[in-house]
This record gives sequence, structure tokens and C-alpha cells, in this order.
Amino acid sequence: MREMETMEKFFTGSKVLITGSAGTIGSVVARQLHAFRPAELRLMDNNETDLFLQMERFRNNGAHCFLGDVRDGDKLNKLAEGADIIIHCAAFKHVILSEYNPFDVAQTNIYGVENVIRAARSAGVKHVIFTSSDKAVNPTNVMGTSKLMGERLITAANALKNGKGAVMSSSRFGNVIGSRGSVVPLFMKQIRQGGPVTLTDRRMTRFVMTIPEAARLVLKAVCLSRGGEVFVTKMPVVRISDLAEIMIEILAPRYGLNPSEIGIVETGAKPGEKLYEELMSQEEVSRSLELGDMFVITPAFKSIYQSIDYSYEDVISTKLKRSYVSATERPMAKAALKRYILEKKVLETMEGEFPAVGRE
Repeated sequence: MREMETMEKFFTGSKVLITGSAGTIGSVVARQLHAFRPAELRLMDNNETDLFLQMERFRNNGAHCFLGDVRDGDKLNKLAEGADIIIHCAAFKHVILSEYNPFDVAQTNIYGVENVIRAARSAGVKHVIFTSSDKAVNPTNVMGTSKLMGERLITAANALKNGKGAVMSSSRFGNVIGSRGSVVPLFMKQIRQGGPVTLTDRRMTRFVMTIPEAARLVLKAVCLSRGGEVFVTKMPVVRISDLAEIMIEILAPRYGLNPSEIGIVETGAKPGEKLYEELMSQEEVSRSLELGDMFVITPAFKSIYQSIDYSYEDVISTKLKRSYVSATERPMAKAALKRYILEKKVLETMEGEFPAVGRE
């Protein structure tokens, strides 16, 4: 309750620009933020169809939708004028596509962040939050490296403000269960078709959170931000093999199928794909704080940020001992995972795309 009151006090009456507003995270951030009665929501995306649907959803409700791309610095400058907060969700997120299109990824995920920073500084924006990814930790691919660079740019921007200007920070989260491109819609489609369900490796573990939980982290990070931090939420860990088995158990009957007849095929991990997920590296541990439901990674070069007071309520520890890696955390038991999926209505978010009416 106290957290909700804090966020309501923070966002009520504010003018907020959300980039990538029609995406998986951006759209839910917009809906949650709208409940706090901001003075104005400026929703920007380069996906015309999804942005049109978002415009219909917010019709006559104080939200304004704009077609635009974060590569367009002029457009960002115009939309940032008079804004109090920028929530930067726009990005290329698919690992394999990023490997084939590295220069495009750099334009959006790195230069796009630079454009957001410049627009915020020019317009006198008070707060900027950047949505990052677990792939930024010890990156093995283009997408992860671009996200890490985005984090570094956001942190370094706080060293340039000379006691004034926007407070800029990042929020980093792992696998958003049920999001576009995640394993949940893939498993769902495979189950609907009668299988088999393809699993890369039975040893694979992942941190998971729902889309609403990820959106709440983003909004909470805006409120807590002092400047330059990376906020990492605490998340449950699942075995991907357990997730596949539970989804078969739940969904097969909905599609008129027998769960026992749907097989699971192990295909092997893709090049560069980790068997575990990292949300905080060993190097970051020494400069991190533990709060009740998240970790706060403070900047590496503290001498540059001497004017920033990195103190927070609800601090549990200032001396962490190990990195935050899914392989070393205890995974949820299958019964707990099933309750999580059902109670959080994870599968219902995708039912519109894969209706429960037989096979294709």
C-alpha cells in the first residue's frame, strides 16, 4: 500500500513520455501509469498498427500517441518539451536478429539512448529511466552489448549535469514470461499443434517475472532513482523443462489434447545462448545494495558522482557476497510454478493469439 501511495504521489499531475509505448513492456507501463492520473501521457512508437490500437484504448483519456523512432533526435526533442519524465522502452531485443543486423541495433539501442539523453537535457526533463536486460550482464552477443552500452550511457549522463538536469537510471530484468518472442508463446503454439515442444537443454534455468511485474519495477525505479543506478528486481527461478511440462499439463486439455501424447524434444542450446541467466555480475556485487524486493547497483566510478547520495529506505544489506545468477538460486518447485502461472494468469495474456479451438 505504501509503495502505491508513493508512486501515486510521484506520478500524479506529471507529464510523461514513453518511447516504445506499444511494445510488450511499454504498453503495460502506460496502462499502470495512467491509473496514477498523470497530467499527460505522450506515447511514442514506430509500429503504426499497435500504436493505433493503443490510441483507441486511451481515447479521450489524456493520452496522446505519436509515430516516431528513437533514431530521430528531432522528433524526440519535440516530444520531450515540457515533459517531466521519460520512460525509455524502445529497443531491438531479439538476439539472433541483432546478430544479423548489428548496425541497426547500434542505431536504435545505442544512438537511440544518446538521443533520449540529449532530448532530456535540452528539455529540462527531471527523470529518465532506461529499460535494460539480463543480456547486458557479461554479454555474449550484439543485443546484450548494446544494452550494456545503453546502461553505461545513462549512468555517465549523470556526471555531466553539474548539479542540475535529469536524474537518469536503468532498470534491468530477466525473462518476462509471456512477452513477445519469449518461450511461452512458442510453447503454446507447439502444444496447440499437438507437439512436440522443443527444449534447448533440460539444464537451462531462467529468472521469470510477469509483464505487470516488469512494468511495476520500471515505475518504482523512477521513484527510487538518485542517478546512475541500475535497479534489479528479485525474481523467482524456473527450470525451462518444468515450465514446458506445466504448460503441457495446463494447455493440452484446453485444446482437446491428451497431455501424455505431447512430447518434449531437446534440440541443444543455440550459439551464444547461456544455460543460466545473470542479473548481477560478480564485479557489480561489491557496489550493490539489497533492498526488500530489489538490488541497486551503484556506479563504478563513485568519485565522479560525489554529489549523489545513494541512500534508500528498506535497505537489508550493503555488503553482498555473491552474484545474482539463476544457476545458483533455488528454482521453484513444479507445484509452486503451476500456482504462479495460474494465479498470475500468464497464459491468458496469449490466448487471443492462440485460441483454444483445435489444431491449425
